[in-house]
Amino acid sequence: MTVSEFFSQRMRHRLQSRVLRLRSATFIAIAIVVLGAGVAIAWFAGEGIVSELFAHLAEFQANPPQWLQPPMSLRERHFLLLALMLWGVVISVTKISPQPKGWARYVVVGVLMVLTMRYIMWRALSTLNLRDPLNGTFSLLLFFLEMLMLSSGTIQLFLMLNVRDRSPQANRLQPAVIAGSYRPSVDILVPSYNEPEFILRRTLIGCQAIAYEPKTIYLLDDTRRQHIRKLAEELGCQYITRSDNEHAKAGNLNHALPLTHGELIAVFDADFIPTRNFLQRTVGFFQRDSVALVQTPQSFYNPDPIAHNLGLEDVLTPEEEVFYRQIQPIKDGAGSVVCSGTAFVVRRAALEAAGGFVTDSLSEDYFTGIRLSARGYHLVYLDEKLSAGLAAENIATHITQRIRWARGTLQAFFITSNPLTIPGLNPIQRLAHFEGLLHWFTSFTRIYFLLMPLAYSFLGVIPLETTIPEFLYFFVPYYLVQLAVFSWLNCQSRSALLSDIYAIVSAFPLALTVIEVMLRPFSKGFKVTPKGTSSKRVRFNWVLGAPLLVLFAATAVSLWRNLGVSMMYEVEGLSIGWVWSAYNLMMLWVSLLVLLDFPQPDSYQWYRLRRVVRLDIEGIEGWGYTTRISELGIEIALTQSHPVLDRPHGQSVALELAEEKLELQGRFVRSDLTQELPRVQIEFEGLTLDQQRRAIALIYCRPGQWLSRKSPGELQSLLLLFRILVRPRVLVDRKREPRAIAVGQL
Repeated sequence: MTVSEFFSQRMRHRLQSRVLRLRSATFIAIAIVVLGAGVAIAWFAGEGIVSELFAHLAEFQANPPQWLQPPMSLRERHFLLLALMLWGVVISVTKISPQPKGWARYVVVGVLMVLTMRYIMWRALSTLNLRDPLNGTFSLLLFFLEMLMLSSGTIQLFLMLNVRDRSPQANRLQPAVIAGSYRPSVDILVPSYNEPEFILRRTLIGCQAIAYEPKTIYLLDDTRRQHIRKLAEELGCQYITRSDNEHAKAGNLNHALPLTHGELIAVFDADFIPTRNFLQRTVGFFQRDSVALVQTPQSFYNPDPIAHNLGLEDVLTPEEEVFYRQIQPIKDGAGSVVCSGTAFVVRRAALEAAGGFVTDSLSEDYFTGIRLSARGYHLVYLDEKLSAGLAAENIATHITQRIRWARGTLQAFFITSNPLTIPGLNPIQRLAHFEGLLHWFTSFTRIYFLLMPLAYSFLGVIPLETTIPEFLYFFVPYYLVQLAVFSWLNCQSRSALLSDIYAIVSAFPLALTVIEVMLRPFSKGFKVTPKGTSSKRVRFNWVLGAPLLVLFAATAVSLWRNLGVSMMYEVEGLSIGWVWSAYNLMMLWVSLLVLLDFPQPDSYQWYRLRRVVRLDIEGIEGWGYTTRISELGIEIALTQSHPVLDRPHGQSVALELAEEKLELQGRFVRSDLTQELPRVQIEFEGLTLDQQRRAIALIYCRPGQWLSRKSPGELQSLLLLFRILVRPRVLVDRKREPRAIAVGQL
């Protein structure tokens, strides 16, 4: 057999394997839906066996086991007291231990696991309304979708018992790197596809500012732009391009592998800027030969579009914070760290042994990590913000990015790197990856939660049958404890109420994506998230908003009807339809406000920074301190009177940041005398390359500057939502100036 015949046969085998997997996964998904629909149709049609089966189940639901009934000796207020006592216990634990570590994590997770199992048993054996096909179909579907969400959460709770904090380990390993006793060569790869030059410039300068040698920075330009080649030459970086764009980012990285030679490879997306100590904190882990990859969190130097559109830039944390503060540490403890495509370091030998970056899926990073794990290598997650990039800048790109992540992850069912079947992973690793796959299906649960009150109102459906004592005994303790510890478990990165807003906004596009992937997994290719964009007017996203507007109108009507039913009639079972409708109406209204994109006229972010500064205008010296800074200019609060306030705009100004010994020059563009101290704004001009390097390092590369902010608690979140409903941003500050972003150690 010739070499060409060998490779031809190998390609045919791989294609046949993919087709087989494609048919199997799609068949299973369709079979589950068809089976469920078939049972429902048979029930509605009065088919004997099916109807008899559900009649027996309904009788069992009406007479559950004694242990699933509230104690008859206790009154309703005692059940409520029990719930409040459990709530008080977990609240006390979270106050004693502000971080979910050690004994506190075991206590809280243990209590929550017991309450969750108790709640599931109650829901399964006592609350289903199976009296007739209409009620039964809605009730069962609600139960199964609720169990889908609870399964994902329960797996997370189980895996949370083995969470690791890698920072102490990094502290022990860092001295060898700083001292030079362990100093492998590092290639820093920056894959690029059509990003603006100003974004690439600051990323490359940030990579060059990393305190580590030997390192080589490579710009991998997949759009073959001559001005980007010149940028690389100007900055002293290596430039690599290729003749096509096959396999998108994965193909770009694989093309660069044989053209580079470092023992370790660090990868940064084109908009991500590392801090100076990035390699000092990560490289030390590779002293252990079994470590193949070290992943760090994705942090962002601009607010995400949901925070921006609601006017809560200083309040809400980016959506990714939950993943990097809660999910990644869980996966690290399970040995299933997710490679996130940027801000990571990988061992070249391990990567080459695994066949390079995976090209079968849109999520090349995720499946590359799986391949490394399957070969017995360890992946490490260091929960330290050692870089920052651009979050999606409008709601459309935000959702597009999530759709790509969902599509790429779910392609696991159709490729050889499927974490559920690939040889080499242990059961705990597979369980952790299974939870990640399961997560995307929970979008159906969120949609059904929005639809359920409509069925209650317009069809008379009662989705669950219970009594007030049962509700207080089984549901209230579970819900109160879960609400109390939700933010604590995710390290104050998100409250439950605010998480619901993010879930509603993305629910419909994600659900459609899941369906499309299960039917046509490779129908769409890689699409880069646009970066560095700007807008000057308010826009409403009608594509995303249409289903939410329809639901909002229907829910408003259902609320009116449900209130009428509750007041005029005594409905069998617990009448919670109007409460459910009111909650959905509030969340839908806030979600619609999220889809109202507000102007972002400036592509450059401003950051709060305080440094002593000396001004010099034609030999006249003055002093003050900086309040804001960007790559475009600086704002200064003057601590003494200065003639600059009387000068015309456009006057040349020389500056010196005293602590940094950094001299800059610019021109006076604006003054503000309404503050306690007069402020002037200087626009930089004529900066040398060295001045640009030092300014970018000051703005973006200071170790420890990207701090983790705390999201509001549940009560604060509720008050925020009410404030947004009463005073939405569209009525308050349509023309406000962009806020400066706080970045920690200033």
